[in-house]
Amino acid sequence: MKINPIHSFDLSLDEMRAIQHSLRQQIRLTPYLGQPRLVAGVDLAYFPDNQQAVAVIAIMDYASKQLVETVHCQDTVSQEYIPGFLAFRELPLFLKAWEQVQSEPDLVFFDGNGMLHPERVGLATHASFFIDKPTIGIAKKHFMGEYREPGPERGSMERIWDQGEIIGAVLRTQDGVKPIYVSVGNHVDLPLSLRLALHFVGKESRIPEIIRRADMLTRQIRKQMLDSLESQK
Repeated sequence: MKINPIHSFDLSLDEMRAIQHSLRQQIRLTPYLGQPRLVAGVDLAYFPDNQQAVAVIAIMDYASKQLVETVHCQDTVSQEYIPGFLAFRELPLFLKAWEQVQSEPDLVFFDGNGMLHPERVGLATHASFFIDKPTIGIAKKHFMGEYREPGPERGSMERIWDQGEIIGAVLRTQDGVKPIYVSVGNHVDLPLSLRLALHFVGKESRIPEIIRRADMLTRQIRKQMLDSLESQK
């Protein structure tokens, strides 16, 4: 898959801040026209040393919700974790995996945040500028912003606010279970992001299957690699 190399990753903290500020001005909240055919889900998992990680991209048919392709990449993560700058740590590994994708996904879900970010440029938003695709962030935990608790039934939603701006929504995907946190990445709007998230929620989990499958694969691949290393000792 094509990558638009908008910047390098050998950057100072000030340079990273400047990039986030620039990208924030370029975010476009626009309705997605039509219905996607193929949708990708992205997840990363770290090894015990917190330096090695594996990125998985799972691609599903939107209508049937069947997997049509999976790719993964395991490598060293060179950037240390800095709060608010996670994308600079995880994007290089994701992009290596993205280069392997043979299908043409119309839209990409990330296990992480989009505009639910102090500078509105979380992982899903930042990635959109590299891959030139509409993106959506799905988070399992509350990161920032204020909201009211949604109702207990599936589909209940409350907007998340920060400094007078809507930056995402908290969404109940199953009756009586913990909600998830949905945010626009780029080139979509929040109503569509919520609708697509609910579309992919199955009976097994509160997490949309497009993210859940990627998460399961990262754990499976990581376990296989760790077991292989253990057997070689």
